[in-house]
Amino acid sequence: MLTPLAPSGYLKPMSSRAAISLFLLAALLFFFALGNHQLQGSTEARVAGIAMEMHLDDDWVTPRLFGEPFLEKPPLSLWLDAGAMRVFGVSPWAVRLASAVAGLLSVMLLYGMLRRFERPKAIAWTAGILLATMASYWSNVRGVGEDALLALGVTTALLAFFQAQRASTFGNSLLFAVGIAIATLSKGVLGLAMPGVVIFAYLLADNLMDKRFKLTDWLRPGLLTLVGLIPLLIWLAVLYQHGGAQAVREVLLTNSLGRFSGSFVEAGHYEPFYYYIAKLPEAFLPWNILVYLGLWHFRKQLKANRYLLFFSLWIVAQFIMLTLASSKRTVYLMSMTPAAAVIAAEYAGVLFERLKERNSGFVGWIARHRQTIAVGLLTVVIACYLGAAQWALPNADKELSFLPLTEHIQSLQASGHQVALFQANERVGGASVFYTQSVLKGLDTDAQLKDFLSASPSNIAVMSGDSEPAAPLKVLKTMMVGRQAYYFVGY
Repeated sequence: MLTPLAPSGYLKPMSSRAAISLFLLAALLFFFALGNHQLQGSTEARVAGIAMEMHLDDDWVTPRLFGEPFLEKPPLSLWLDAGAMRVFGVSPWAVRLASAVAGLLSVMLLYGMLRRFERPKAIAWTAGILLATMASYWSNVRGVGEDALLALGVTTALLAFFQAQRASTFGNSLLFAVGIAIATLSKGVLGLAMPGVVIFAYLLADNLMDKRFKLTDWLRPGLLTLVGLIPLLIWLAVLYQHGGAQAVREVLLTNSLGRFSGSFVEAGHYEPFYYYIAKLPEAFLPWNILVYLGLWHFRKQLKANRYLLFFSLWIVAQFIMLTLASSKRTVYLMSMTPAAAVIAAEYAGVLFERLKERNSGFVGWIARHRQTIAVGLLTVVIACYLGAAQWALPNADKELSFLPLTEHIQSLQASGHQVALFQANERVGGASVFYTQSVLKGLDTDAQLKDFLSASPSNIAVMSGDSEPAAPLKVLKTMMVGRQAYYFVGY
């Protein structure tokens, strides 16, 4: 049984062999063959294209996609991606770097804070490696996007908050404010809501259990949150100067509250309320069973053990909030994975202790070899991830990569053709900007398409569709990206 934490603690040295081994394993998982495949999926293509436009235009205030303002999210991930391209050159590796670094920082922060919470080194190490090897977490920190940064910000803020409940120091306060800044600059209002709902649930439960209202416990995170919001507010003020109130409204209301309430219809991703319940069997693979059995096993200890209460509420409160939102995606569960890793690690520790008591039969054999089995299982899991990075993901380029399509566009341009995109979606628009390092002409209406193609026999338009375009359009070439057909057409 877990014992309640002592009221204070100190940061254990991060130079131990356990910390070094965790760092090396997580770095291997997150950075190995990181640039071994091209942009895949809509998110990578879109975000990489926006970062490329920021890099090309040198406009670090207003994110743009295909020349138009794209204000779905604040620009922290875009700043980092554009900066990486300037330092390391244009490549898929460069625009994935920020996510991989954020993932590595989250793993090491979780390990370091659990040691500060005075948890055993084995538990802290296990939690870190379980986080690094959760399939959804691993795949997201190796992709282009803002979700790994959001998870880092939420993790930093919540771990600092819990430590401040035990021992309030300037360092804890600063760490909390930094976490809020990262989360909100990555995802806006959601970056505030994800840690906020956990803090509210924990303080409410803590006050009810102690049967007294602790005003300072509520005021401290509230005031520090205001400090953490300063970077976001500065960007919004500059954005207001460039785009007016409409731009700020689009960030805060349309793309944040609108997605939650469902009023922003264009955002999509609308799913029924049970969507995340149906996703639970795959949410924390391959450690799901440890997470769910751990939550059930520790349920009777929550009142006496604030540590277990905090990490359990981290999962439950965020899950409820995401379930209530209209816009749903499995990637939104990513901010729950650090807490899930802690619960899984603690329950694994309980199982190991129980196995010590068994010394006969097959269970006894497992008990005697439990460490070898655990190391073997972890080795297999890590090997599978490395194999996917080395072979499976590059092989998927044959069907999912936009590189062949953009290379054909460039070859046409080199031959003197002018190429335009007709009603380009975010995926092909972003990929075209990233790979060609230029913004192609965009055509929105049939009239614009007709005028463009009629202007010169060498003009070519690229369009997608479920069926081949009809006359008078002449299909010059057809290319497939995934299940989507793209047609090169002229007159």
